[in-house]
Amino acid sequence: MNTIEVKSPFDGKVVGEVKFSSITDVQNGIDLAQTTFLDQNNSLPKYERVKILEKVVKIMSSQVEELTILCASEGGKPYVDSQVEVHRAINGVKLAIEQISAHAGREIAMGHTASSVNRIGYTFKEPIGVVAAISAFNHPLNLAVHQVIPAIAVGCPVIIKPATQTPLSAVRLIEILKEAGLPEGWTQAVVCDRQAGELLATSPKVNFLTFIGSGAVGWYLNSKVAHGTRVALEHGGVAPVIVEKDADLDELIPSLIKGGFYHAGQVCVSVQRIYVHEDICELVASKLADAASRLVVGDQLDPATEVGPLINSNEVDRVEQWVNEARQKGGKVLTGGKRISTSCYEPTVILNPADDALVSTKEVFGPVVCIYSYSNIEKAFDRANSLEVSFQASVFTKNIDAALRAVKRLNGTTVLVNDHTAFRVDWMPFGGAKKSGLGQGGILNSMEEMSKEKLMIIKSAVL
Repeated sequence: MNTIEVKSPFDGKVVGEVKFSSITDVQNGIDLAQTTFLDQNNSLPKYERVKILEKVVKIMSSQVEELTILCASEGGKPYVDSQVEVHRAINGVKLAIEQISAHAGREIAMGHTASSVNRIGYTFKEPIGVVAAISAFNHPLNLAVHQVIPAIAVGCPVIIKPATQTPLSAVRLIEILKEAGLPEGWTQAVVCDRQAGELLATSPKVNFLTFIGSGAVGWYLNSKVAHGTRVALEHGGVAPVIVEKDADLDELIPSLIKGGFYHAGQVCVSVQRIYVHEDICELVASKLADAASRLVVGDQLDPATEVGPLINSNEVDRVEQWVNEARQKGGKVLTGGKRISTSCYEPTVILNPADDALVSTKEVFGPVVCIYSYSNIEKAFDRANSLEVSFQASVFTKNIDAALRAVKRLNGTTVLVNDHTAFRVDWMPFGGAKKSGLGQGGILNSMEEMSKEKLMIIKSAVL
């Protein structure tokens, strides 16, 4: 059996080993998932799904420490944040359980035209079919929960392909589902190369593709899926923040520090571009740089660590190159700007980098925050909206009119007021538009996306 070693991004130590699936393995998995779905005599009724998911909650709740260490070890997210991820994942399963009872159809009114008399119409929800889930490295357990659990909750067999750098958490989730009583064929994990992953995504036996990761790969797969396959894509953004001159700095600075440097900036809605009114720009820049310089960077398993490693050394090299380019184009590095090791990079704040610098136009996905001065808020909105990405955005102000104007003007699927762009709870809609993605995620929205609605109309003379 072919296996791959999973290594810590901090020091390269082996933290686990998983089976590496061949194209044949993936095809066999797809065939099993479709056979399972088509076997109506052995479909899982709602009460069975509830029972299984309740058992999953109990198992996960009894293993919080083990799951935390597993997440942190393979993904590099600091221990404290990884523990939060585990609790979020458990809550995500609870949300799916609660939603099962609310996952229902509706009456379609009849009788208000002559042609529709003596009829009654109702819709009801059915599972869409086999779900293929391709996941990213940055939240190895919670992303798997968001892609796998909604599928099981609505009655869809699901196959997940986790990132090859961080497969252990997803594999463990599949094991827990089986331990909880989920029958064979309903859930599988395949760790495979890109060719086998493309087979999974584009198979005509797959009815729904959920993809979290690179925009280039996601949009490519979207162009290759079989006809009729429903697709949800979640990519990244270059999150803009508007800071008006009346913003509360005591709340602003800690919020932006958390939103910008959480998981070393490796978050699809991480704070990256901050447009600050010129009257307070120097002050905000100074305070943000000071706070960033005091962040503890290091081993993700140390509870004192606030910023862990990047996922691999190539990412450190890339971030270093981008920051150097920003410096060469006139950006002022206020703090950071250097690698600490082959795996860690200093939390970095850059003042007024050029609008055409890579840190201004591309998703850094690293511990880098950029500050730009503005005098006219309308022009700040234009600059914030200038890129072909649209995910979460935010504004800091005490003025309700300015806040509402920002909500209207900023190109975001979510606009936050007096909060950072990386805020998320798992019951809210979450997803990008334009190049940032397709559709809305979140436990509840994913359950809707993984379902199809069927209409029943009954004609009777007694109606």
